[in-house]
Amino acid sequence: MIKPAKIQVRFADCDMMGHVNNAVYLSYFEMARMHYFEQVIDQKWDWKKQGIVLVKNTVEYLAPVFLHDEPNIFINVSHIGNKSFTMTYDLQVNGITKTKGESILVCFDFIANKTADVYPEMKEALTKMA
Repeated sequence: MIKPAKIQVRFADCDMMGHVNNAVYLSYFEMARMHYFEQVIDQKWDWKKQGIVLVKNTVEYLAPVFLHDEPNIFINVSHIGNKSFTMTYDLQVNGITKTKGESILVCFDFIANKTADVYPEMKEALTKMA
């Protein structure tokens, strides 16, 4: 099981209403993705050679998050296709879901400049955690 990503809400993340601005959640999800990859993918992975590109994000705002909240993001791989995979996010504060999200990521060979099948090592690691 992957540990949730602990997020620190910064003052700059909040808008005039005192809650986290809607655009900031995508940065939180990005931090959670990297937290996830650090736990399941070899640290020597060459992201410049065997990378991924983000093709779609969706966010469902359920309740606001405020400056002194301590969000945890639970992340999961919900689908693995031939060239893409889908990650889901559940941002919680004190065990209450505040925001949900989903990202579709495509494997990309930056040397050949084209999409690639999900790398076997990555697929194996993601499948174990799905």
